[in-house]
Amino acid sequence: MSESNVLTHKCPNCGGPLLFEPKSQKFHCEYCGSSFTEQEVTAFEAQQNAAKVSEDSVSDFSASATGEITDENKIVRENADETEKSGENADENTVGLFLCPSCGAELVTDATTASTFCYYCHNPVVLTERLSGQFLPEKILPFQIEREEAEQEFLDWVGRKKFVPNSFFNKKQIQNLSGVYFPYWAVDAALNGELSADAMNLRVWVVGDTEYTEHSKYAISRAGQTQFRDLIKNALTKNLSDKMVGAVQPFDMRAAISFKNQYLSGFLTEKRDIEFAEMKENVEQEFRQYADGLMESTIVGYNSVSNLRSRQQINLLDEAYVLLPIWLVTYKEKGNNKLFYYAMNGQTGKVAGVLPIDKKKLWLVSSALSLVVLLLGIFVGYMMS
Repeated sequence: MSESNVLTHKCPNCGGPLLFEPKSQKFHCEYCGSSFTEQEVTAFEAQQNAAKVSEDSVSDFSASATGEITDENKIVRENADETEKSGENADENTVGLFLCPSCGAELVTDATTASTFCYYCHNPVVLTERLSGQFLPEKILPFQIEREEAEQEFLDWVGRKKFVPNSFFNKKQIQNLSGVYFPYWAVDAALNGELSADAMNLRVWVVGDTEYTEHSKYAISRAGQTQFRDLIKNALTKNLSDKMVGAVQPFDMRAAISFKNQYLSGFLTEKRDIEFAEMKENVEQEFRQYADGLMESTIVGYNSVSNLRSRQQINLLDEAYVLLPIWLVTYKEKGNNKLFYYAMNGQTGKVAGVLPIDKKKLWLVSSALSLVVLLLGIFVGYMMS
């Protein structure tokens, strides 16, 4: 059980918890109403850490002077070593036990949780040991859409669907709305490729009573370099079967910034449990298929193309571990209390999920269309008679 590896970002003015606010892209304290930039929060925490290091150094010196730095300090150092080792082997554990830095309550999490909320004091906490070392993300794409906007975006999306029951348009039926940073691999690649094919054009014309046919055969050749940026691949096992999370892409990775854990405050975060080496072969094949498709798209103006042959050599493959924002929506349908689940891109607002169908609406529209077609048929038949 660890407390030193659990962090709550505190307000420099009152000590209350800070939450990242997507609309302003600042960190807001709900207690005193103050807001701070990421640079201000980082500078304050650096100052606090420096003061703590200085205080700890004085304490160690005092203990040493009185002869108290013996077995107790040895045990502390051994425990620190064990903590470091346990952090390296965090993937082997199915759950983790941490202490809330605000109230001291025990936090129980699964193996991939990297930020959450305390169940008792409800303060946001970041489990820093799960986002360090080899699991330190290179980039993060901060949330751009805040909670209220996400709710409205979801209801607007539902409202655009014509066959959804009227009772489904109710903000009060949104049971849960959680902002989650999910782990992904963003992959860049450069390929040199060659493509060849056989093509043919057929021309037919008539002179007098004679029909002429001309077959023109061509040897097609293409060569060039193809570059790809930010192919996004899921890095969390529990999302492999969740098509919604993948359906909210794309993300504009130009807005991604260097990772700082302050942006996790107020949101849930999952760390990766799929390594890039596990998907490398499939990713390379995907790039080759994309490159082949681009080259094939340049072969135009022929009646037929056959015997396509291609070779794609990957010269560069560079992966980055990134955290991307997604809102998860749980919605309860009025009447039967059935739960529906949806995902929303935390940057663009794109929504994915399956909506219920009002069979009565569908029947009425189908009947009306059938009636229109029938009347048109009768009218056309009457005009032709």
